[in-house]
Amino acid sequence: MALLTGDFSGHTVLIYDLDGNHLTSTVIREYDRGDRQIRVNLMPDSLKVNDNCKLLILSSPTPCEFQGKVKRIGGNFYIAMFQGQEKESRGAARYQVNTPALIENLIVEKKAHPLLTPVTVVLLNISTSGVRFRAPFYSLEDGDIFQMNLEISNSKKNITAQVINHNDIDNKHSDYGCKFTEIK
Repeated sequence: MALLTGDFSGHTVLIYDLDGNHLTSTVIREYDRGDRQIRVNLMPDSLKVNDNCKLLILSSPTPCEFQGKVKRIGGNFYIAMFQGQEKESRGAARYQVNTPALIENLIVEKKAHPLLTPVTVVLLNISTSGVRFRAPFYSLEDGDIFQMNLEISNSKKNITAQVINHNDIDNKHSDYGCKFTEIK
C-alpha cells in the first residue's frame, strides 16, 4: 500500500465505486497532506457526500491505491483518503478502464526503438503494479519491454512496462498482462 507522501496535485485519479465499477477520471487540483485529502473538479452524479469510493492515482513511478470518502466544502469536492483496503489475492486490485492506448517503442538493451507502425491497443484494466491490454495477435512476446502512451481525462501518460504473460483470444487478438517499470 502506498504511503500518503509526496504531492498528488496534477496527477490523474480514476474513481471507482466499492464494487470496482469505473465512475470517472479527473485531474487532482490540490492535495492536502495534513488532512489527507484531494480536491477534484469532477464528481460523478452517482457519488454523494459521505459515500465511500476507491481511488487509483496515476503517480510516478507507480500508481497509488486508496479508499476514500467524498466531502464537499463550499463549492469544491474533496475525497478524504485512507488506507486499509483488502487486496485481491493477486496482490493488487484491478480497475477496469477500457480506453485506447498506443505502443510506440520497444525497449532493447535499455534503449527505445521506435516501431515503424505504432500498435493501437485497448487498455482493459490497470492496477498499482501493471496493466492488461488487448492487441493484435502476436504483437509482443513474454519478456518484451515497451513504451505505451495513453490519455485518461485529458492527462497524457507515458508508461514503460514488461510483458509478463499473454493469452491468445482468437486468431486476431491477444490479451497481455504487463508489470510497470516506469510511468511519466
